[in-house]
Amino acid sequence: FGYLSWDWAKPSLVADAPAEAGEQPSAAPRQPPHIIFILTDDQGYHDVGYHGSDIETPTLDRLAAEGVKLENYYIQPICTPSRSQLLTGRYQIHTGLQHSIIRPRQPNCLPLDQVTLPQKLQELGYSTHMVGKWHLGFYRKECLPTRRGFDTFLGSLTGNVDYYTYDNCDGPGVCGFDLHEGESVAWGLSGQYSTLLYAQRVSHILASHSPRRPLFLYVAFQAVHTPLQSPRQYLYRYRTMGNVARRKYAAMVTCMDEAVRNITWALKRYGFYDNSVIIFSSDNGGQTFSGGSNWPLRGRKGTYWEGGVRGLGFVHSPLLKRKRWTSRALVHITDWYPTLVGLAGGTASAADGLDGYDVWPAISEGRASPRTEILHNIDPLYNHARHGSLEGGFGIWNTAVQAAIRVGEWKLLTGDPGYGDWIPPQTLAAFPGSWWNLERMASARQAVWLFNISADPYEREDLAGQRPDVVRALLARLVDYNRTAIPVRYPAENPRAHPDFNGGAWGPWASDEEEDEEEEEGRARSLSRGHRKKKCKICKLRSFFRKLNTRL
Repeated sequence: FGYLSWDWAKPSLVADAPAEAGEQPSAAPRQPPHIIFILTDDQGYHDVGYHGSDIETPTLDRLAAEGVKLENYYIQPICTPSRSQLLTGRYQIHTGLQHSIIRPRQPNCLPLDQVTLPQKLQELGYSTHMVGKWHLGFYRKECLPTRRGFDTFLGSLTGNVDYYTYDNCDGPGVCGFDLHEGESVAWGLSGQYSTLLYAQRVSHILASHSPRRPLFLYVAFQAVHTPLQSPRQYLYRYRTMGNVARRKYAAMVTCMDEAVRNITWALKRYGFYDNSVIIFSSDNGGQTFSGGSNWPLRGRKGTYWEGGVRGLGFVHSPLLKRKRWTSRALVHITDWYPTLVGLAGGTASAADGLDGYDVWPAISEGRASPRTEILHNIDPLYNHARHGSLEGGFGIWNTAVQAAIRVGEWKLLTGDPGYGDWIPPQTLAAFPGSWWNLERMASARQAVWLFNISADPYEREDLAGQRPDVVRALLARLVDYNRTAIPVRYPAENPRAHPDFNGGAWGPWASDEEEDEEEEEGRARSLSRGHRKKKCKICKLRSFFRKLNTRL
């Protein structure tokens, strides 16, 4: 049941009215474009047809060919950081999410004091909808997508779930159901393959929405994250692939490609396409042990080598002034916040505390990118490199700390950037056999690397020893960024998050009252440190069981 009241023949009745004598017809104000942001999970740099892949992606290839391919586009190496930077326009050091991901049992989420992209678009009159993977925390109801700017939500809250049953385990025996519609558990939708379910939901949203009101659709596919599961019909076309993981992975990518085709078709059918901007992006590098490939880039998901942070990306839109070209402009995932707000008719800049730039002129018209550098991250909690030191950083930076920065054509890495292998596509059935060692890097006794990414995009020639002047300059930039960093928020896991206390499903477990109680208890503990006295153990037990009974 589509939106049937739209007059397809006369979209503007005012334009058809005859103008009075001597009066020039005035142009109607441009309606803000519909924005469709499609984010895939763990799709490798090599895993798209137009990068020479053995995986079939005809829809992505066509959309990219007719739009603008982003071939100097950067994301983050793991899930939560990319998603947080997309929705806030801020680096991880400015949200407290510098370290790892948000685990299901952690009392942590996207900072509640920051205005998200959908909230900003709501202020500009947009209808906002999210379909897919959230992975930005849910321990309180205030952390849920519907409380962070989305009118509707269908998807999972945790990092990875079964594609059919939507079960997710965060350790032995800690398993629960994770498919939510709005703020309720969607038990009745279990059994449907998530990629197809999400594409179907997008079509339903478009069918019931008026094209006259601007729309923001955030489609965060679970695909192609593990577990490797695919409908049988997609596996059949890759039956000759010897590597089983690669075969399943390829089937999942092709299924996702067809889901994007269905979404594009729905945009055209319901009258949204001509005034739409479609953005496609991966969230991090591919996981090479699970079928993904970032060849010929170095590294994989979870690393700060190019294979972990160079993203797949393109923009497809009838509104582009220049189409069918490849952009080499430097773009980072934080740039989408100010870019999309600008397209919607609003303003967002560094004055709002953003780290992103409005890159629409660079994408649409081919102008120079306003971005000249990227802070990939500074993670003080990650395992310090054995061979790093303050002396190795010219006395201004401890090179044992994991950090990465790109300034101009130069890229600097310190600490432990992760496994630095060049891993060819897994075409052999016996992957990763002994032949892999031909491109495997031995553990280097160093903690500083410098590359000229423009001349050496595959990071094969380390220039740290030859250009100490550039190393010093980039270390100084790390110091400047680190002065603006807020403390890392990575709390311990809370046993009360166990799905058994929530009816067998993952969901919020902390209330506002409990948060206030914890803060008061913390203040009381700090006041009584000087003269501690033994507390009543039975009182603690009473409090615990009172809260437990409330939850049950």
